[in-house]
Amino acid sequence: MFGIIKEWREQRILDNSEFTEADWRRAAERIVILDRLSEDELGRLFELATLFLDDKSITGAQGFEITDAVRQSIALQACLPILNLSLEWYAGWSSVIIYHGSYKSDSTTVDEFGIVHEGSQHRSGEAWQRGPVVLSWKDAKHSGERDGHNVVIHEFVHKLDMMNGRANGFPPLQPDMDPERWTKIMTRDFEDFQKHRKSGLDRYGATNPAEFFAVLSEVFFETPQKLVDAYPDIYDIMVKFFRQSPLKPKT
Repeated sequence: MFGIIKEWREQRILDNSEFTEADWRRAAERIVILDRLSEDELGRLFELATLFLDDKSITGAQGFEITDAVRQSIALQACLPILNLSLEWYAGWSSVIIYHGSYKSDSTTVDEFGIVHEGSQHRSGEAWQRGPVVLSWKDAKHSGERDGHNVVIHEFVHKLDMMNGRANGFPPLQPDMDPERWTKIMTRDFEDFQKHRKSGLDRYGATNPAEFFAVLSEVFFETPQKLVDAYPDIYDIMVKFFRQSPLKPKT
């Protein structure tokens, strides 16, 4: 019964969408990495993005105006990682906050001696556990250009990682995946990345396992061949995790 009600509610949202398929197609054309998707995949992405916009609020910070183009761009790229999963992977939080440019974020850390350090830094995005995703539009508007960098995908992958606690590079895996294999591959290749530069992979990924997973997820969707060249085993487990094969020929 619950499943029937859920399907009825989702169909009602789709039927009353403020955006037509033509609107979504125009928005998708501005995001280069979406050109690999088949017609069926694009249709499902448009529906998922419509449901996303109904489920999440997108608000501007410090006077930034949220236009339809901004909302559609964020929704399409946020939903790309969960295209073959479901919106349930983004459950438990409700908002996206967007600044015009980079913003200052306060931070508190405790070092190995137990000393507390407080500071602030400029950010282009962040994801809060059980809280919002925060993005800089100056950076987000250039996401999806197939250059290996995508702040939207980066921060929303952190949200996937946080589904089982703090982001640590170990998200809830698919039922047919081997957790030991994931841990072995990600640990081995993270240690390698800390020592060696890899073409097309942002060094920010060497910060910690959570950033390694998020940075390599950007590459998986933006420039997948770079990931295959650097870490083929990670590409393989990401295919299984995201249920997508970015290098597969378009059908």
